[in-house]
Amino acid sequence: MSLHKLNPAEGSVKKSAKIIGRGQGSGKGGTATRGHKGAKSRSGYSKKVGFEGGQMPLQRRVPKFGFTNINRKEYTGINLDVIQAYYDEGRFSDTIKLSDLIAERLASKNDLIKILGRGELSASINIEAHKFTGTAVSSIEKAGGQATTV
Repeated sequence: MSLHKLNPAEGSVKKSAKIIGRGQGSGKGGTATRGHKGAKSRSGYSKKVGFEGGQMPLQRRVPKFGFTNINRKEYTGINLDVIQAYYDEGRFSDTIKLSDLIAERLASKNDLIKILGRGELSASINIEAHKFTGTAVSSIEKAGGQATTV
């Protein structure tokens, strides 16, 4: 080990970027790498979201049509065949509440749940949900169960 062989630890010394805007002697004076004139050369410049240099932005070029109902309620659908399969596996009891459907991850805790009529029920199950289709209600009652709207 000699003094002339000493080096700083790997990664401890970083080459700093050249400091700009500190006069001609720095080599980056004058325009301070911003070029001449135009919006980007000015202080306080910030590009608006979707700005395309004065060209009509895509969001305004694309035609808009139709209607979006702001009061629309979005329901998570669960079919009877899924409920029957879970019941056969022993994951549901004879009464299914909203909390049971959430616990089995068939819906999230803030979802509105609608029971749909695909498939058949062979067990008499009492089901609690926000909504039911007509075929779902008839299938549940035919099997000896009960459809309760919350």
